[in-house]
Amino acid sequence: MSSGRVGIDELLERVREGLERIGPREAFGAAEAGDALLVDIRYAALRDRDGLIPGALVIERNELEWRLDPRGSHRVPEAVNHDLRVVVICNEGYASSLAADSLRQLGLHRATDLIGGFQAWRSEGLPVTLGR
Repeated sequence: MSSGRVGIDELLERVREGLERIGPREAFGAAEAGDALLVDIRYAALRDRDGLIPGALVIERNELEWRLDPRGSHRVPEAVNHDLRVVVICNEGYASSLAADSLRQLGLHRATDLIGGFQAWRSEGLPVTLGR
């Protein structure tokens, strides 16, 4: 008898079915071309330890929806409309999938996340600056 509940692994799988996730090199190219806004949701200790992606907007996870909702009163200037392509970046690419799904529920239909997160970005040798 099923309770209708799912575990996190199943939820993550379901969420990812609806995302067009992208890899580090594609994300880099899209950001360079002005076709995507990279959003780093890692917490400060990870950013301080591992560094930052140049040009990525840092928004901690607990503020993400408020900052990126184009209709929200606390939005960032970059949140211009619902067609904005947002690439959410966490440390390893798990929390970012759930965050991208949440943004899609707000109408940001092009929101996605970075496969492998910041660690994959760094492993590809893409630009990173030291935190603080």
